[in-house]
Amino acid sequence: QLHLTMSEKHELTKSLELVEKELQEKESEMKREISEWRDRLLQAEKEHQDALTEANQKNEAEIKTCQEKINLLEHCISSQKSEIEHLKSNKEQLNNSLKEANQTLGQLLKTKVR
Repeated sequence: QLHLTMSEKHELTKSLELVEKELQEKESEMKREISEWRDRLLQAEKEHQDALTEANQKNEAEIKTCQEKINLLEHCISSQKSEIEHLKSNKEQLNNSLKEANQTLGQLLKTKVR
């Protein structure tokens, strides 16, 4: 009976060792897989951040270019407004000169007719 019990104990101990070994192997495999997934996640996050940074830089450059164009157009509009005001002033002066010349011409014609 003792011998049988000792034999069963030995078999159970061997089975327990095998189960523990399998569990350790599975644990190692799971840790390895977790590590791989963590690495993939970190790589994906890095790529995402890099793409985001690049997109932001492109957007900032495009915004700067657009702002420069806006500034240039505002300057052109301002210059054209000044030119329009200058031309209006010249037109008014020319109209006044023309009126004076016509009046002078009218007076000269009247004087000549008499």
